[in-house]
Amino acid sequence: MHAPKAAIFETAANLEAWPDFLPHYRYIRYLERGPTRNTVIMAATRSGIPISWTSEQLIDRDRLEVRFHHLKAFTKGMDVVWTFADTSAGVRVEIVHDLRFRVPPLAPIADALIGRFVIQHIASQTLLHIKAYLAPRI
Repeated sequence: MHAPKAAIFETAANLEAWPDFLPHYRYIRYLERGPTRNTVIMAATRSGIPISWTSEQLIDRDRLEVRFHHLKAFTKGMDVVWTFADTSAGVRVEIVHDLRFRVPPLAPIADALIGRFVIQHIASQTLLHIKAYLAPRI
């Protein structure tokens, strides 16, 4: 992305604003709110299919990381880490999902359906729209 790393980080950390510029997000509802830790219900769509989950969000300004731990829904137990690295071409924003399905024999099917079809698509759309949102601001 071509924006200051701090601006990208703060945009990623500010869940309350996400539905304003991420068209695939329906809402974010705070169950608990704090300066570095939040519990939220997040709701998005994937090709018109409504999806929601509950996550704990941790904002680490020292390490410039935004972390999520999914507490409910099909992705329960998944850990997500957003990292931000300066490169010669701009800031590389990476979202890493670590999901281990609770029923191992179903993991290949769940990985294809939930992992690739839902999670990767939503993450890609999120990065695409954050990039577009920040572009006019630089």
